[in-house]
Amino acid sequence: MIDTTLERFKADVIDASMQTPVVLDFWAPWCGPCKTLGPMLEKLEQQYGGRFRLVKVDTDAQPELAQHFRIRSIPTVFGIVNGQPVDQFQGALPESRLREFIDRLLPDAGDVEVEQAMQAIERGDHPAAIGHLQKALAADPANDQALLLYAQLLLQDNDAGAAQAQLARLSPAAMQDPQVQELLAQARRQLEEGVAPPPPGLLERVANEPGDLQGRLDLARHYIGQKAWASALEQLLEIVRRDRTFGEDVGRRTMIEVFGLASAQPELVSEWRRRLSSVLF
Repeated sequence: MIDTTLERFKADVIDASMQTPVVLDFWAPWCGPCKTLGPMLEKLEQQYGGRFRLVKVDTDAQPELAQHFRIRSIPTVFGIVNGQPVDQFQGALPESRLREFIDRLLPDAGDVEVEQAMQAIERGDHPAAIGHLQKALAADPANDQALLLYAQLLLQDNDAGAAQAQLARLSPAAMQDPQVQELLAQARRQLEEGVAPPPPGLLERVANEPGDLQGRLDLARHYIGQKAWASALEQLLEIVRRDRTFGEDVGRRTMIEVFGLASAQPELVSEWRRRLSSVLF
């Protein structure tokens, strides 16, 4: 919490609001409702952990600021974002309505993650960028910007199937973008050209000896290397079905690893988790 003055107002409020929303509270020592509202705002500033800044103006000590904002009654509270007042209220509100007021000022959690992802991309840190984009999509699965960035990163990592899955979730309007159409075509080309066939004889070996669990594991690992998740999971699930003890439960353990690797395709992961559960239980 900051008590600002006319001289410090630009730095305390205008400049600060370019980085963090500012809650600007006009009050006075003799104001009864101010004595209720002020402590609640201070408590919320602590609870929100720096997501907004509380700045207070004593109207008796700073009449020029009160006049500039045309304060007619107190308390009067403004929400300042990017140097501009975007919301306001007068009087003491209950805490629930104060939280609603503050929440309206805060940037969308998904947009914050997308911004951090873009910064990570600029640093060349793709794993961090993907982590931020996954958080953005957890907050808003329909975030077109996050979906598009995620698909681009997946294509750069040669995971065309996962990229295709993200692009398929874009809104109809986003789908009309020529850039999206080009990415879809790129994903299709990668899928057509990128999957190498299994080593000679491995498919035949598994077909002729269905109980050859080492052969199935070798085949699954080949598909994992090609990011052909469904084909890998099919072989691993068969290992689990036939012998849980094989390789110290390597079938189940490897399936769980693949679930993490294929996290960009939540529908696929959900389906194979269900299949694994049906075999285990």
